Amino acid sequence: MADDLNTLELKRLELKRKLTALGDFRRGSVTLTRRKCGKKNCACAKPGHLGHSQYTWTTTRGTKSEAHSLRLGPEMEKYVKEVDEYKVFMDLSKELVEVNEKICNLRPARVIDDEQELEALKKKLQRRFAGKRSKK
Repeated sequence: MADDLNTLELKRLELKRKLTALGDFRRGSVTLTRRKCGKKNCACAKPGHLGHSQYTWTTTRGTKSEAHSLRLGPEMEKYVKEVDEYKVFMDLSKELVEVNEKICNLRPARVIDDEQELEALKKKLQRRFAGKRSKK
């Protein structure tokens, strides 16, 4: 069954409401790594021991990576919650774009009866895209 314009607009409003209800969020991920410290008397030196746990939040901004070591407890809980909230934000944003594209496809373009207005619009659009040709 095809979505009608009113249903899609209501869905878009609901998605916007959900977006505004989001709490703090941050991109990235929280990961667990294990390593052995190298001390001979440490428990991690024993056979079968996985090593010391280290929790890290990592993200990239443009071409730069950023990492922050996390303490197990309230600090890590905060980061995990914020990263999870970011995933919700991304899902809602994706869904909002998809709904909006459907609305755009259903909404008709305006009709211009005046020839002068139509020609002026054509010239305006041509000027907008003039000089933006791809170089090969």
